[in-house]
Amino acid sequence: MSDKPIFIKHANELITVAGGSDKPFKREEMNNLRIVKDGGLWIENGQIIAVGTTEEIQSKYSDRLNESIIVNATGKIVLPGLIDPHTHLVYAGSRENEFNMRLNGATYMEIMNNGGGIHATTTRTRAASYEELLSESKARLDSFLKHGVTTVEAKSGYGLDWDTEKKQLEVAKQLNEEHVIDVVRTFMGAHAVPANYKENPDEFVRIVIEEMLPQVAKENLAEFNDVFCERGVFTPEQSRKILEAGKTYGLIPKIHADEIEPYEGAELAAEVGAISAEHLLRASDNGIKKMAEKEVIGVLLPGTAFFLMAESARGRKMIDEGVPVALSTDCNPGSSPTTSLPFIMNLACMKMGMTPAEAITACTINAAHAINRSKEIGSIEVGKKADIVMMNVPNYMQLQYHYGMNHTDMVIKNGKIVVESGQLC
Repeated sequence: MSDKPIFIKHANELITVAGGSDKPFKREEMNNLRIVKDGGLWIENGQIIAVGTTEEIQSKYSDRLNESIIVNATGKIVLPGLIDPHTHLVYAGSRENEFNMRLNGATYMEIMNNGGGIHATTTRTRAASYEELLSESKARLDSFLKHGVTTVEAKSGYGLDWDTEKKQLEVAKQLNEEHVIDVVRTFMGAHAVPANYKENPDEFVRIVIEEMLPQVAKENLAEFNDVFCERGVFTPEQSRKILEAGKTYGLIPKIHADEIEPYEGAELAAEVGAISAEHLLRASDNGIKKMAEKEVIGVLLPGTAFFLMAESARGRKMIDEGVPVALSTDCNPGSSPTTSLPFIMNLACMKMGMTPAEAITACTINAAHAINRSKEIGSIEVGKKADIVMMNVPNYMQLQYHYGMNHTDMVIKNGKIVVESGQLC
């Protein structure tokens, strides 16, 4: 990878998504991609230095063109590096057997309550060595990168005991240091109630609050604190206790909300000041209204609904009601085993009524807001990190029109070319 400046020229559409660094885009704002035709970019020292038309950039840096790497984007689109704000990146094993069970009529909660689901992955993740987790997770990050993703959030939650939760977070930390993709860490010790606490879930809540959260803060292992608020998992009151406790340690609250049934998760997200509420397949009208009022990011996961053969979240209603919406793969072994964020954008359009422009906004600047990174990434603006993806389509509409395909041609991360012609450099 070279340290030379990079000059991107003749982008058919340079999709900047500019102007949303202070507040996420909502309603009609999500359709305004701030496109520059025949766009040009000058990148240097890992940052975006100049944005404009090719002619403007070429004129401004005419005396330095010979020292730069010139990328010809003729016939292609250039947009901010994609951001995945909700993944369960670090885990061991797979659960294809459960996929077959669901095809034969078993529900997600039936499988989980009979020792499958999260519990099955917990068993495998506990047994895996640090090196095994690191290797498996690195391979997933490589796949994310080839799909144009330059930043991911990674949750723990497949330990449900301190040693394994810590192991997951430490693997994520090492990946952030060693892999080109930025990995943002979320503690999710409250992902499920362990089998040995099934009859006394309040005791496990106490352990999360009094034993795990202080260690997470002391060792600086995570930035966010998440909980699965769902009937049969954690009640709204238990979830509130965990999220409020996390706030006392400086951890920003997130919440898995209303995935299986309406359970006041969206309302709780607004009440505790969560940065995001995630899933939301069954969020109530009142919950959506409260999220809009408090500008809680709705992180929607249409791939999960697709894989579970369930009805998707009401993305169209949320946007129309003023909820700032982001999108994510929910990459995990049980309900969304994918690393293709472009396919998630396809599903958002086809299953939730979002427009192609809204889908891009949801995977760039709004996703950046969902992980508290909007000042650094998520749009193509002077001074931001040079996280850029070039797609081999002539306009952004074709990104969704040619669905289920990986159109990623080039990825630039921190000002360096890391994917070229669709392959890792």
